Amino acid sequence: MSRKGRARLQIMDFIRVRASADGAETISYWTGDVYGWQDDDGPHHLFGFEGLNVARAVEADGGWQLLTREAALYLDPKTRQVLDIWDNPSTGRAVEVQHVFNDPVNQRLGTYPVPATRLGDQVVYNVDIRLAYPSPLKVADYPDNSASDTYRAMELFQFFAAAKDVDSGAPGVPCVFSWCRVSPWLPWMAMGQRGGGLVYHCRGAKVAEVPQRLRERVGERFLHAPAEWSGPNVTSWTAFADRAGR
Repeated sequence: MSRKGRARLQIMDFIRVRASADGAETISYWTGDVYGWQDDDGPHHLFGFEGLNVARAVEADGGWQLLTREAALYLDPKTRQVLDIWDNPSTGRAVEVQHVFNDPVNQRLGTYPVPATRLGDQVVYNVDIRLAYPSPLKVADYPDNSASDTYRAMELFQFFAAAKDVDSGAPGVPCVFSWCRVSPWLPWMAMGQRGGGLVYHCRGAKVAEVPQRLRERVGERFLHAPAEWSGPNVTSWTAFADRAGR
């Protein structure tokens, strides 16, 4: 098999683990925590975090489109109840929590294979995303809500699947995953340009359904994947900018 053919097969295997190669919708649920530190303080356990991503994989232009939308809730770190108002100990201000409702969150795959490691009877795919681009929230326009004119973050994923399932040829493969994110302060936290930032540490799995509390809060739309490609992708930063501009 040619190198190109092997790469295409490897990407197909990842699609089967991440979503499903037959275009079926797949739900990924995660739960975890968010920690924060400042240059001279912390780290502190700020929030619990739980959410879902609903995905559909579609072949297009010699590769794959991963069509998704996602929603997530910030939780009280002790009670694990949904947190709608947060008392920021750094500023002494109570702020409205803006939960995650990102639609769409689409991705193109096919240019490069996804790194895979065989560990005993498991296959682990890692997706390391390093981000640096102009922030949609310029400091001059949003001094309380923007840490910098450049958004810098890392999103680090690991997807774990049984080797026998990957080798089975089934269109969809069960998986569990881990996710770590290092990012600036969230805009709604109103931390200005204080040094420091956030670390998210979560784990999850493909599931048949998600907890009732999450289903009720996110609504029916976020329980289904987009039908077709659209853009641009939505993030917590663009959502804040859109909301502030209304």
